[in-house]
Amino acid sequence: MRLHIFLPSAFLLFVAGSPLALRAQFQDPTPDELKMTSDPKAPGAPAVYLYREETTDNSMQVQTYYARIKVLTEKGKELASVQVPFLRSESKVDKVEGRTIHSDGTMIPLNVKPEDLVEVKSREFQVDAMAFTLPDVEVGSILEYRWRVKFKFGAPLPSWKLQSSYFIRKEHFLYDPGIVQGTLLGAITPSKAPVALKKDHGRFTVDLTDVPPVPDEDWMPPINTIRWRVEFYYMYTYAQNAKEFWEKASKWWSDYTENFVHESGAIKKAAASLVSPNDSDEQKARKIYAAVMKLDNTDYSRVKSDAERKKDKLKEIHSADDVWKDQSGAGNSMALLYVALARAAGLKVSPMEVVDRDIAIFDYSYLNLDQLDDYIAVVVIGGKDVYVDPGRKMCPFGELYWTHALAVGLRESGTSVIVALTPASTYKNNATRRTADLTIDEQGNVNGTVRLVMTGPDALYWRQQALENDQGELKKRFEESMRDDLPDGVQVDFDRFLALDDYEASLVGIVRVSGSIGAATGKRFFLPGLFFQSRAKHPFVAEDKRTVPVDVHYPKMEQDDVTYHLPPGYAVESAPHTADVTWPGYAILRIDSIAKGDSVEVARTFGHNFTLLDPENYKDLRDFYLKLAAADQQQIVLARSAATKGNSP
Repeated sequence: MRLHIFLPSAFLLFVAGSPLALRAQFQDPTPDELKMTSDPKAPGAPAVYLYREETTDNSMQVQTYYARIKVLTEKGKELASVQVPFLRSESKVDKVEGRTIHSDGTMIPLNVKPEDLVEVKSREFQVDAMAFTLPDVEVGSILEYRWRVKFKFGAPLPSWKLQSSYFIRKEHFLYDPGIVQGTLLGAITPSKAPVALKKDHGRFTVDLTDVPPVPDEDWMPPINTIRWRVEFYYMYTYAQNAKEFWEKASKWWSDYTENFVHESGAIKKAAASLVSPNDSDEQKARKIYAAVMKLDNTDYSRVKSDAERKKDKLKEIHSADDVWKDQSGAGNSMALLYVALARAAGLKVSPMEVVDRDIAIFDYSYLNLDQLDDYIAVVVIGGKDVYVDPGRKMCPFGELYWTHALAVGLRESGTSVIVALTPASTYKNNATRRTADLTIDEQGNVNGTVRLVMTGPDALYWRQQALENDQGELKKRFEESMRDDLPDGVQVDFDRFLALDDYEASLVGIVRVSGSIGAATGKRFFLPGLFFQSRAKHPFVAEDKRTVPVDVHYPKMEQDDVTYHLPPGYAVESAPHTADVTWPGYAILRIDSIAKGDSVEVARTFGHNFTLLDPENYKDLRDFYLKLAAADQQQIVLARSAATKGNSP
């Protein structure tokens, strides 16, 4: 749950009127469409949209969607399963039509009513969906369907996703807002997208042909920064340009934020109880941070219902004072509470609200404060800015969750508000060390333990998982996360975490492994040289070109140290060669191995010290990963010792 900024409200008037006629009607396929097996403008495509249309009519309070799709391969048949999004409390699906047309012209209708649709729920989003599947779909079929959602209180502002995962020959979008008061705008993103938004008699339209599929490449930036789309919103000021808008919007933002963090008597008393007069600024900042972290952050627990809040005599949260009285609140409330307490303790601290970098990036041309997501705080210690993330439960002091690093947003600076960028993270703060001690027998079975020591986002992720799940589910998820890192035939049994509740310490995970690992051929025995990389799916090696930036989320260092205790009668014939691969300033790989009597130890260090890369850097990135992938495929070869050979029958 996030805080909402209440700005001067523009209201929308709905009036009765004639229905907005649907342009898209079911139509007979052409002979060329029936015999079509590929599209020269989308070579190799599993399917293409022949046409699609989305309309939103506020006067009738309805949204409709229509699509005609040609299935070209088996994979393309997945488009026969359709989800219709709706908000349960505000709308209902009141019409569904569809049919499948085979390549010989045979038509199979969709026999389903809205009340028969399968309901799909998501724990992650407050948007439900109704699902249906078109019947008897074959390669070569044409899929045609239309659905309509009826809204109780007026249709919401549409968000047009102009690109799909598939090539689109032709599409049409229309929004009729009815009679409005205020300034209604549509923002085209990204700003360089070749899209023209037209407005005629109050209606907004977009018409496009030959729309390429949205890129699908390894480690892309948030899809919202790449996919062509139109976002509608009300601009609550009569600004003449982006500069003027952000000047006015920044003042509104600052007024709201300052009102929330206003130092009440209760806040001053609370701050005095948390710090001592002789504390240094850093000690004060840390003590207040620790106190906020102990409170109930409802982003990781459960928001109380209105009935529960009434029963407990809790008021709506409008200020940091309310949060402290409740000892509970959402993440943004916690961040602003920290600002209020820190100021009351005499610290110089500024609130900052950023765009969550896992969702989007700040768009200066999108004149809407709603693109901002999360509050953080900037506290001055020893004359330096220290960025803290009190709204993220279990985040260490002085660190930002990765979605808030290299993120843009609004920040108070002195008496003004500026558009600012948060600092990047470094690989030193984001490290994982895996130490494995493994015993191999003559049949190739393995038993041993793995110890993982994590700092940074990985540690934070598992600590937050522990807050939201019971021990059984936590164990299941951790084991699933490790399976892709282990060789085929090896099972993992998660034992426990150490320092799970101490967010300032490294998180330690203890795991037991067992199963079959070796492969014997005659007198030799083969083991994976890089235990944790034997099934690795290295990114960037399959594609030699790149069209969008690379976003690896955050810099990171991985260190693996694996000791194999050999089966009796075997010695190391060959071990992984030393590898020293460097992409200066960006990434390193180091592999070393050493055989010592009845054991062999293999150490691997891999680190990358970048977050975002332009496509121009892709060639160097791919060259590095090709070398890394080759080095990770090395094996350990064991051979029977001479004494053992002589004793063999």
